[in-house]
Amino acid sequence: MRTWIKSPLRIFTGSGSDAGNGVVVNGNSVEELVAAGHQPGTEVDEVFDASGLVVIPGLVNTHHHYYQTLTRAVPAALNKALFPWLKSLYPVWAGLNEDMVFKSTQLACAELLLSGCTTSADHHYLFPETARRAMDAQVAAIGGVGIRATVTRGCMSLGEADGGLPPQAVIEADEDILHDCERVIRQYHNRDTGSMMQVALAPCSPFSVSRSLMRDVAVLARAHGVRLHTHLAETMDESRYCRSNFGCTPLQYLESVGWLASDVWLAHGIHFNDDEIRELGNAGVGIAHCPTSNMVLGSGTCQVREMQDAGSPVGLGVDGSASNDCSNMIQEVRQALLLQRLQYGPDRFTHMDALEMATTGSSRCLGRTDIGELSPGKMADLALFRLDEPRFAGSVDKLAALVLSGAHRADYVMVNGQWVVKDGNLPHLDFDRLRHDHGELSRTLTRLSVAA
Repeated sequence: MRTWIKSPLRIFTGSGSDAGNGVVVNGNSVEELVAAGHQPGTEVDEVFDASGLVVIPGLVNTHHHYYQTLTRAVPAALNKALFPWLKSLYPVWAGLNEDMVFKSTQLACAELLLSGCTTSADHHYLFPETARRAMDAQVAAIGGVGIRATVTRGCMSLGEADGGLPPQAVIEADEDILHDCERVIRQYHNRDTGSMMQVALAPCSPFSVSRSLMRDVAVLARAHGVRLHTHLAETMDESRYCRSNFGCTPLQYLESVGWLASDVWLAHGIHFNDDEIRELGNAGVGIAHCPTSNMVLGSGTCQVREMQDAGSPVGLGVDGSASNDCSNMIQEVRQALLLQRLQYGPDRFTHMDALEMATTGSSRCLGRTDIGELSPGKMADLALFRLDEPRFAGSVDKLAALVLSGAHRADYVMVNGQWVVKDGNLPHLDFDRLRHDHGELSRTLTRLSVAA
């Protein structure tokens, strides 16, 4: 079935092509970009009137922790930097069960879709006894929401007793981790073009896994052709930890475990010097820039221009909802714009740069060439926004207004050629019931931590 998304108010293709009169979608992919003043080259079955809408490629989220939607604005964790923030929340998260993982994944994915995000990578690294099959719960939840996904089988194996940061209750044995990583890859990873579900392997961080496990996970990932992800160089505390415990910098640690490669993308990547940025770029290591989280925790500011110039793909991530406290990708685009302008000025980081980071840049981080832009043959993932709220009144450049005036909710979202958001709602999901169930589980989780 051919659908012509016709005559948008403005369109950003991410490819630089003229699509002033819209996009033709055939099945699950883009068939044609219709230039301004032109008609489709082939007959269409359906016309979608986009004359009051700004159209962009579906946004791509490169880093999240879905389970954290259960623990937003927890009093014990407020106004703290990363390490004390984690120490406040680890005891809460130790009470996770698989129903909590399922519902938090559903809610996070719904929230992302409503913000115009069509592909999201989640970093799940908590597997207490009550949530050993957390990855299966995530995959089931994602399938019911309709977002395109990369799930990462994370892990923590280095507890407080062995010099790590997390409590013993949330760590796993190395052999159990490696066994389940392989199971999850075999069961859920789809490497085909247009895949709706991919898997990556993602040890949490240098301060929560052993050095030997980092090496073993990399060997396993490459044996199966999947990508690698971890947190690195997020704070100065982490840099001091690496120097104290490993006698090296975070980047030297990364290289020593075989992770300095183009099949790796890192969350944050803030505290690198110029030489290290060149090394990352030469290796093609990707960076998930998480501006809101970095600001909330006071972690620092990622040098995205230097990293891009060096050759690193740089994408955008909302990070966990306990350090961002929302999962809104179009708001994250604006936050990236504002934060990076503090570094580079308004002429060196524009609204187009921010949109490109959240689409083509993010897609490169995830190793995907089939999403992130609107061009023939790419997957039909689109986000459409009305500009009829008071915040947009008087706007002239409608695409700039989408970012500068603070869009926060998409009106229509298409994933893989299917409308999953219509008129600002998720028609296939009982959102009120989900919100109620999620709230009950959140209260149960926080009560469990208080009782403990």
